[in-house]
Amino acid sequence: MAKKHSSIDEYIAAFPEDVQRVLQEIRGVIRSVAPEAVETISYDMPTFNLNGTYLLYFAGWKKHVALYPVTGKIAATLATELSGYKGTKGSVHFPLDKPVPLDLIRKIAELRVAENQALAKK
Repeated sequence: MAKKHSSIDEYIAAFPEDVQRVLQEIRGVIRSVAPEAVETISYDMPTFNLNGTYLLYFAGWKKHVALYPVTGKIAATLATELSGYKGTKGSVHFPLDKPVPLDLIRKIAELRVAENQALAKK
């Protein structure tokens, strides 16, 4: 059975050095956009929680890193920029053999913060 991670540092440390660097960059971008978010592990993935609910998850895989969730509204807003990436209905996958688009990740994080804050006001 795979080891369950207790912290984002522990999660990242389980990857090869080149992937660790990418995961730390993603973590840094999210942290800069949402400095008040709480880091945790949920579903064995690094997770940022804001206003009592999840904001973003990210994860490393064999050939890509993924960001969750990419909501329908975010997918529509960033359709052109996301068109070059694979993913699922609620995620985007960034291949590890290409530079990770930190500016796009920043935009996704900013849009998720806006969605999160709008829900928190309701």
